[in-house]
Amino acid sequence: MQSRIKMIGASLGALLLLLSITACSDSDEPAVAAVEQDSALTDERGPNNGRLLRDGDFMLELAIFETGVPPEFRAWATVNGDPVAPTEVNLNLQLTRLGGSVDDIGFAPQGDALRGDRVIYEPHSFSVGVTAMHRGAIHRWTYDSFEGRTSIEPAVQEALGIVTEIAGPAVIEQNMPVYGRITANTEAISHVSARFDGRIEAVFGSIGDRVNAGDRLAQVESNQSLTPYPVTAPISGIITARNAGPGEQTAGRELFTITDFSQLWADFEVFPGDRARIDIGSTVRIRSALLESPLEGTIAMFLPGMTANQAVTARVLLNNPDGRLLPGVWISAHIKVAEFEVPLAVRREGLQSFRDFTVVFAQIGDEFEVRMLEMGRQSDDWVEILSGLQPGTRYVTKNSYILKADVEKSGASHDH
Repeated sequence: MQSRIKMIGASLGALLLLLSITACSDSDEPAVAAVEQDSALTDERGPNNGRLLRDGDFMLELAIFETGVPPEFRAWATVNGDPVAPTEVNLNLQLTRLGGSVDDIGFAPQGDALRGDRVIYEPHSFSVGVTAMHRGAIHRWTYDSFEGRTSIEPAVQEALGIVTEIAGPAVIEQNMPVYGRITANTEAISHVSARFDGRIEAVFGSIGDRVNAGDRLAQVESNQSLTPYPVTAPISGIITARNAGPGEQTAGRELFTITDFSQLWADFEVFPGDRARIDIGSTVRIRSALLESPLEGTIAMFLPGMTANQAVTARVLLNNPDGRLLPGVWISAHIKVAEFEVPLAVRREGLQSFRDFTVVFAQIGDEFEVRMLEMGRQSDDWVEILSGLQPGTRYVTKNSYILKADVEKSGASHDH
């Protein structure tokens, strides 16, 4: 129905133009023929690899040219297969893009071709209206040249889990990648001995047992008073060493070691060239195969001295309440070194590849179309957009790969 309405509207426009030209012409001038063409379109390509538009003996080859120049339209006309001088053709294109904006393109002769007067920005996806005038005759064509576009009904969007968001300002963090290892917090280790030497009557804790502060670890009979007394845990944690057995003498030695793993150290190597970019208190986001989601901490200190590979050790105090991390685990992290507020950004999870571009899918109504992006600074979550997307555009953030697959399945091509 929409196509039929367009055809009727275009036909009326052509008729009005014909009546206007006829009314203004001298009686000796021939009448101007106006022809509306919606069907004289094929996949046939011309010698310049452009789309061929036919109307009787008149034919126009229309191509997007971008060899050594930004993309622009070029056109070549023939009559009965013979070239027509560009100066004899008056040509205009109307490119209607998704959302209703229109690019109006005029043409001027250049060599053996007509050259468009505007750069055709990406995506090259639009409904095309062509008007060519040659020797008093008006030739019109309309056709769709879509790429990277698909349509999905709202109910289907919801079922597929497609989520959108409005593009706007964001805070971009600049991070420095580092690698390191988890170590025990030596300030959370307790070495337990008996207060008075004596004979160990009983032992209540084994390696690996979790104990709370005040729990009894052993019972000792004092050599001096022969009075039994308990040896208790001074802190909560895990028994990581036991050097006590029933019937033994304490002999002034360490009986137990208790380690609190609820707080650990993460030690990272920072090379001298990067040292000036970070400070005590800098935020660190840590990842490990043992973690379901990143842990955040801050740099607590820089250890004195250099490592064997001439790096400085940055130490982070980590909370580890569920005990997932263990000393000796290798980890990676990003240290935040700067942050910038940018006027336009999109979420990284919405990015997809399309042809040679990185794109997001803009939504207008029930239709989605690629937007080719020029990107700036990036963080784990956001990407600054320098061009290719207008602020306030609704775009797909989650499950955009579904749209990419649908576009690729439809076989929409880049029409040059």
